[in-house]
Amino acid sequence: MKRAAATALVALAALWTPPLAAQSDPLAPTGRWSAYTRGAAQLPPMGWNSWNAFALDISEAKLLGSAQIIASSGLAAKGYRYIDLDEGWWARRAADGRMVIRTDKFPSALLSDGRTSFRPLTDKLHGMGFKAGIYSDIGRNSCGQIHSDDIPNKPSGTVAEREVGLYGHVDQDIALYFGEWGFDLIKVDGCGIRGLWPDSPKVLSGEFRALTPLVDSGSLGTTDIAATKALYDRVRQALERNNPDNDFIFSLCLWGAADVRSWARQMASISRTSEDIFPIWGRMLHNMDTSIRRPLYAHPGSWNDPDMLYIGTGDFDAKHLTEARSHFSLWAMLNAPLMIGYDLRSADPALMAILGKSEVIALDQDPAGNQAVLAYDSDDVSILVKTLANGDKAVAVLNRTSDPVTASLMASHLKYAADADISLTDIWTGAQSKFRDRQDLTLAPRETLLFRATGKRVLPDGLYLSEMPGSVNPAIDGVVAPEVDPLVHRAILPWAGTRISREPPRYGGWGGAQPDSTPWSEQIGVAGKRFDTGIGILANSRLEVRNKGYARFTTLVGVDDSARDRSQPVTFEIYGDGKLLARSRPIRFGEAAAPLEANVAGKALIELVARTPGKPRFPDPVTWAEAALRH
Repeated sequence: MKRAAATALVALAALWTPPLAAQSDPLAPTGRWSAYTRGAAQLPPMGWNSWNAFALDISEAKLLGSAQIIASSGLAAKGYRYIDLDEGWWARRAADGRMVIRTDKFPSALLSDGRTSFRPLTDKLHGMGFKAGIYSDIGRNSCGQIHSDDIPNKPSGTVAEREVGLYGHVDQDIALYFGEWGFDLIKVDGCGIRGLWPDSPKVLSGEFRALTPLVDSGSLGTTDIAATKALYDRVRQALERNNPDNDFIFSLCLWGAADVRSWARQMASISRTSEDIFPIWGRMLHNMDTSIRRPLYAHPGSWNDPDMLYIGTGDFDAKHLTEARSHFSLWAMLNAPLMIGYDLRSADPALMAILGKSEVIALDQDPAGNQAVLAYDSDDVSILVKTLANGDKAVAVLNRTSDPVTASLMASHLKYAADADISLTDIWTGAQSKFRDRQDLTLAPRETLLFRATGKRVLPDGLYLSEMPGSVNPAIDGVVAPEVDPLVHRAILPWAGTRISREPPRYGGWGGAQPDSTPWSEQIGVAGKRFDTGIGILANSRLEVRNKGYARFTTLVGVDDSARDRSQPVTFEIYGDGKLLARSRPIRFGEAAAPLEANVAGKALIELVARTPGKPRFPDPVTWAEAALRH
């Protein structure tokens, strides 16, 4: 009866198509994928960045020396292609607005006419088979200028000459860096729009001009999200004008502030999800946690960035190989950009072996583009599972603690049948094993066990949407008032210590769309029935789903038991390439989940809309339970 009713509903719904030009309806289907696809980030970029190794004390010799080691060690052949010059290269901004390079540190930049250019450097890197990256700031002044005292290689000259950021010079600088100098990547920081209040010491002293902050890292309420977004979008436009071949990377570095989770995927190749990483275990957990619950906000073309790798230093040096392997494994499971931040001139062979582990790199570079999904989540153990392009699963079991721990890997974590053999291959050791239903694992302190797994799928004829987050985009996730995420591990800020009063939750994203959980990270449930899989999202939302050859979409829909308002019914709609395929009746809180399905054969883009008649400030969570594309 349920199947017959759903089929009839499909037939009725197909007779009506909404006007696509209904601009008054923000949930109206568009028939197009809205996550960013321009640029050269169909896979997460890999390479080396100068900041963690050298900070502002960078030179041409250090940069080219690091590039040569990446080439000669074989890391370049394994995908490490971008050589990124961070801060420390500026001399000043000339009267005509043109950037001047420090030729004492970059001698090849001095041209015969007295001007400076990075074209000789980028030509050298390109000749070595690399791509070249450069750094700037969205404000007038950079992070190093504002926050680093008594450090060499800062810009010099008048106040105006020291204004080396993009603010007021976006079109000029992007044309220079990409059109004339030949760079392929730009990292754009945001310190210049968060730290220069009129009464700040460095403004009062005359060192900098005031620029009333747009961003307050500690408060979403006092951040001008729209203005910040507009500044970064202007950079996107300039990059696209100056790179018609799309061979560019836009690295948006706003450290998770300004609710960047909700909009960066519309304009950037990669987007930082946190403040800077440090070579401290707790800080690595912190940065990881800012990305770990956002798999639906990362796709081929636009990736979450928990910051550079810190393998080689501190808790991830040659005396801490367990932690170093964990760091690398987790970044690969997150589809993070693999950017080495280490002085490779003194690299230990064991650390180079970790950075060059081909089987781990393959997980990061898997063409399906699915960031791993949390299959188990606690303060002690995290289990992450990723569906790979060939149908295998990758699974990481992380001991977050400094004590040994025993964890059980379940068939259900992998969405495999419990009554059939599951094969595991340890990616670091090559050891093979089999189990059914449950495999108990003993983990050393801070260890991550990393496997490839094969088995009998619970859903034999397709994929659950939560298994394919790289093809699911919450175009509108229903969040009206951004809230900070309380589940990020709160490590001590290394540059502040405990001298401040607290380390509060600080990153917007609480309430965003989630695979296999509600927006509040609870188990999906409708009218008392629990579901192990589905997409949890707020009402008044629209999900985009790329369809690659599937014929049917099936789901159970309802208002989640975690709803707070509970006063408004929710209607669920399925569209294919902009045309209505199926619609539910209005469903209220407490009513059982209703089956809904549609024939999606030949449809390239499916859109899932959940709408209420009103516009509450805090929409209720809804569920697309057991949502799946099937053959």
